[in-house]
Amino acid sequence: MTSRRIPADLAPNALARARKNRGEIPFDLTATNPTRCGFRYPDGLLDPLRDPSGLVYRPDPKGLRSAREAVAGEYARHGVSLDPERIVLAASSSEAYGFLFKILCDPGDAVLVPAPSYPLFEHLAALEGLRTVPYALDPAHGWQPRPPSLRDADAARAAIVVHPNNPTGSWVEWPAAERLARSRGVEVPPLPLIVDEVFLDFPLDPADHPASFASRRSGPTFTLGGLSKSRGLPQLKLSWIVVGGSDDEAARDLDALEFVADNYLSVGTPIQEALPEILRRAEPVRDAILSRCRENLAAARAIVRGLPALELLPPGGGWSVVLRFPRVMTEEALALELLERRGVAIHPGYFFDFAAEGYVVASLLPPADVFTRGFRLVVDTIGERL
Repeated sequence: MTSRRIPADLAPNALARARKNRGEIPFDLTATNPTRCGFRYPDGLLDPLRDPSGLVYRPDPKGLRSAREAVAGEYARHGVSLDPERIVLAASSSEAYGFLFKILCDPGDAVLVPAPSYPLFEHLAALEGLRTVPYALDPAHGWQPRPPSLRDADAARAAIVVHPNNPTGSWVEWPAAERLARSRGVEVPPLPLIVDEVFLDFPLDPADHPASFASRRSGPTFTLGGLSKSRGLPQLKLSWIVVGGSDDEAARDLDALEFVADNYLSVGTPIQEALPEILRRAEPVRDAILSRCRENLAAARAIVRGLPALELLPPGGGWSVVLRFPRVMTEEALALELLERRGVAIHPGYFFDFAAEGYVVASLLPPADVFTRGFRLVVDTIGERL
């Protein structure tokens, strides 16, 4: 008998079964692994991992100082000056969430999570013995957070903010985040904010210069980033937490995080030693990912132009685009038909907890020809039912 933290039903769903039966998928618009999407990684990119310094184990619960200084340099590009002592390294964003849930919550507590958003938080919370309470993103106001009911806010110990959101691509405005943090009222301490900024480096409008929440000092704030997205290097397993808030709040939270991290020591020494050079050498990968996402977004816009029945949600950043379509068929029926008849894989909106039917989500990461042909097949298939 397994723990109640593990879902009772782990059987594949209808789409997973259909993917397995289909075999090769010519137009996979769910692909989000950059190492499998045809990007060229620079020769010698991983050479810094061969440095002999990686053979010496010098564990630091927060991570090697040189690596944390390199992370601080990443935020300097966004106009945020950080003390490396406010940075804690983790092996992944998922592990970072686990660290934060451990220091902020007790078993049975609740965490506020955005809806729609990436379908991971419920599982990560359950694995820590927590429950999630959704708060809505308002489509009428640019998918900004809508503060939850006072009852839901009172039950929560923290709130997750995704900036930009996945999949809507919406940047979170600071006043909206402050309202969320203060949703329990002004007479009680604000909710700690866990701000997921893994897609911060990917503004889809060249004119956008999104601000990081890493500089927030008006309440406890934990900003997440990592190599997986910022450099397209998920296999190197290094992420980070920036601890915001006042000096007193940060000192308390850093002590707690250091205690947790000291029990795991999960980040490998070679990647920590190599991090400054890896960040520099992998900049062309980041730039290539951003260029492709912008190119594919432009292609999607061209495909739906002049089709009033379809709406492409305007994403601000990230690797996804959302198409809204008339409910001439269910999202699952559309996704299954595309997969089985057209060889196109796409995510139905309900995977991301959209409040209503009529959404599909496509990754902007596939090669341009794959994306354009696949997305056109999506639009054509919907058009056949109009």
